[in-house]
Amino acid sequence: QVQLVESGGGLVQPGGSLRLSCAASGLIFSSHVMAWYRQPPGKERELVASMTGGGSTYYLDSVKGRFTISRDNAKNTVYLQMNSLKPEDTAVYYCNGRYIGMAYWGKGTLVTVSS
Repeated sequence: QVQLVESGGGLVQPGGSLRLSCAASGLIFSSHVMAWYRQPPGKERELVASMTGGGSTYYLDSVKGRFTISRDNAKNTVYLQMNSLKPEDTAVYYCNGRYIGMAYWGKGTLVTVSS
């Protein structure tokens, strides 16, 4: 059974930083594209960042230069380092893993950016 478990969310002031983690189990982690999505209040879910097993990355334009995705294939964990956070980054952040048409989701972790 595949499980993705996010951690690291919370309340942070504008300009602050958080690091999200997603621990995966039940899958061949290194073969999966791992990604972070987010769903702001009242809005649709959007792709924030992704990384292939080989290290190729994608970032949403609004987070480029502020967020960094990384993965540790030995620990089956993907991270999202978020710096210079803005109120508009407030959302539930979801971990996603996909491989050949199969996709898996975590339950999400809430990030609130507010003073």
